[in-house]
Amino acid sequence: MSSFSPDDWLAQRTLAFDSSGIRKVFDLAAQLNNPVNLSIGQPDFDVPSPVKAAGIAAIEQGRNGYTVSQGIAPLRDALRDQITSQYDHPDRDVFITSGTSGGLTLAILSLVNPGDEVIVFDPYFVMYVPLVQLAGGHPVLIDTYPDFRIDVDRVREAISPRTKLILFNSPGNPTGVTPSREEVRAIAELADARNIALLSDEIYSRFVYDEDWTSPAEFNPRTIVIDGFSKSHAMTGWRIGWAHGPASIIQSMIKLQQYTFVCAPQPAQWAGLAALQTPVETYRQQYQRKRDLLIEGLRGTFQFTRPGGAFYLFPQAPPGFSGSEFVRLAIENNLLIIPGNIFSQRDTHFRISYAAPDETICRGIEILNRLATERRTQS
Repeated sequence: MSSFSPDDWLAQRTLAFDSSGIRKVFDLAAQLNNPVNLSIGQPDFDVPSPVKAAGIAAIEQGRNGYTVSQGIAPLRDALRDQITSQYDHPDRDVFITSGTSGGLTLAILSLVNPGDEVIVFDPYFVMYVPLVQLAGGHPVLIDTYPDFRIDVDRVREAISPRTKLILFNSPGNPTGVTPSREEVRAIAELADARNIALLSDEIYSRFVYDEDWTSPAEFNPRTIVIDGFSKSHAMTGWRIGWAHGPASIIQSMIKLQQYTFVCAPQPAQWAGLAALQTPVETYRQQYQRKRDLLIEGLRGTFQFTRPGGAFYLFPQAPPGFSGSEFVRLAIENNLLIIPGNIFSQRDTHFRISYAAPDETICRGIEILNRLATERRTQS
């Protein structure tokens, strides 16, 4: 038998990044006995009943086959009406994606050539850097520590002749920080003035707590927007999202979808149509209360920037610990949280998801405070 290994067949693009660290934590969770789980980035409420009913009805009515790659017309029309009322951009089109992750993949593959530079704000959602590398691009990371605000002057300094794209996420994962209207306007106008594509990940836009949320598309009509139902309606497993932006970009993404995802799942598209008519304000209020519960419980023990949206807190590890060291200690004490170096070049913080029952959040607060206090006592 040949000594040649199947590993030698692997394309170089697969070696540029590792498996998701979050998935590794999920795998670990399966091995623990009733862990206090504050790691999972998905809502803890159920899919709203009208949405489930619409999905079931679609299945029972035989709407189970392929759709056109751009998605069913009723959902596209409803989204187009909504988007037009917000922006009224004459060149803006929309289509249905196989989840927001699918939308991000198609957008980056449509925009980024090998050697192109893509500006990414650190900390960042775990998919951003690997997707840029998968397309052959070069991620240019802009450090936003300690308060995770966007300094447009630093962005301007990072722009080079090879800069093709800026990746923007508000509210942010893992920090929960929501850029101010002034920050959003500054980055949108800079991208427009320098002819740089701007990709806005808006999956958490329905979970904003302290002030009105702003999209860069309000100021830059060429912004490409990725959005979906996963967080707002707890439809993470349904794989249903949408993208809107300049018509030529959207047509390119649809073309790529034909040869990759083919289309979003048809029953989920009909459920998405019902989701557009299903309010989520009650859930938003619940998560604002959960955020306040967590902040109040950790105030004085941990240092963190107050999150304005999503359902994450990104505290600094106690003195003497790296982020990953503190997470290992937490896991040893049956608490699942995510190390910050999964989202960052730094290993100083960790992510808590408060998309969990109040009892779980309170148990997590007790463990975190106890571990930090024990560390100070030992020091």
